[in-house]
Amino acid sequence: MTTQTILPVDAQQLSAQSQSSGEPGWLKDSRLKALGLAAELDLPKLEKTRVDRWNINNYGEYKPSQALAALQDAPASIAGLIEGQEEGSLIIQRNSGAVYARLAPELAAQGVIFTDLQSAVREHGDLVQRYLHKAVLPEEHSIAALHAALWNGGVFLYVPKNVILETPLQAVLLTDDAEAAFVPHILIVADTNSSVTYVDNYVSDKSEAGLHNGAVEVFVGAGATVRYATVHQLGQDTTDITYRRAVVENDGTIEWIIGEMNYGDTASDTKSVLKGNGSSSDAKVIAVGSGSQKLSYTTQAQHFGRNTPSDMITRAVMRDSATSIINGITKIEKGATRADGQQTEKVLMLSPKARGDANPILLIDEDDVTAGHAASVGQVNYEQVYYLMSRGLSRHDAETLIIYGFLAPVVSQIPLEGLRNQLQSLVERKLGQ
Repeated sequence: MTTQTILPVDAQQLSAQSQSSGEPGWLKDSRLKALGLAAELDLPKLEKTRVDRWNINNYGEYKPSQALAALQDAPASIAGLIEGQEEGSLIIQRNSGAVYARLAPELAAQGVIFTDLQSAVREHGDLVQRYLHKAVLPEEHSIAALHAALWNGGVFLYVPKNVILETPLQAVLLTDDAEAAFVPHILIVADTNSSVTYVDNYVSDKSEAGLHNGAVEVFVGAGATVRYATVHQLGQDTTDITYRRAVVENDGTIEWIIGEMNYGDTASDTKSVLKGNGSSSDAKVIAVGSGSQKLSYTTQAQHFGRNTPSDMITRAVMRDSATSIINGITKIEKGATRADGQQTEKVLMLSPKARGDANPILLIDEDDVTAGHAASVGQVNYEQVYYLMSRGLSRHDAETLIIYGFLAPVVSQIPLEGLRNQLQSLVERKLGQ
């Protein structure tokens, strides 16, 4: 079935907006081309999910954001996330644009670039143009095309060759105005033999319906390491659709750590393209669904290079009448000898009305490889509950212990203590504890 995409702007409006923002001609042309594609392409086809029934048309309009004079002027809704960051490297986007950007001087001295993407287009145009929309292609479907046409604010991070960053760089992306478009684009480039950890949080503070159409592109150079951690905690009012892609060169490493803690309908697709020999990917996803949420999470690893290991773990807990579709796709291309693709998807349901579906998929076009998958969907094991109750625990405490045990294989492997504690706190909040 084909569903007509409703365009939130026309070409004339988009062109005028691009010009008023001082964007270069190549970017204006890119936006207009993507808008044309959005009118022609279909919506993405999500496994067992009717995304056309979701709230995917409330884009709002581009509204310039007022810069923060100081970090203490930030909205109260994100105060806890930026506490103690006065001297750190931090970007804050509020609705349609960045309102705060700071790069620690010692990192700037090493040639690191960390700024909002719209500023990066003006100040580092050639570098941005080389990578923008090269991993998440506007041609994929109408959602990706609309993102390429409308993106605003965003983050640009460039780490030069041989630069090792020990301290994570952070971003907070807030939507608190339902009439303002919220379409951030994250672009990270790690040059040869560099290393970086990037952490971001997506937050909403409003009651009207809205949409986050986001994209993440990560380019990992030869021998480089990128750890990308993200926590989505958008409210019930906000539909969240996010596409993440990483392209990894020889001996490079991408590590994804993803916390899906939204309260509204959510679809995310996280893919690693292991292009170079010896490149590797590790993806950890933890999710909690509640209320009547509709959730679709996909992780993918595509192997082109030889001797390329990938590992994907997704663990999801569903309560109330939430439903989730968990997809894992490992694709090993011809010639990717000695590739090793492993994946695990598990769903724990806490309510008779909750639903979960785990779909592991292996697509292998090479003989000299190893690959495996594990998947399970089930309710809380009541024999375990009764055993724990026989040891003096209440039913509530027994069930809580089992849930934490279910999530522990992912949470315990998160190497960032602050992020681990944050996810633990968000899990407790979503489980009503």
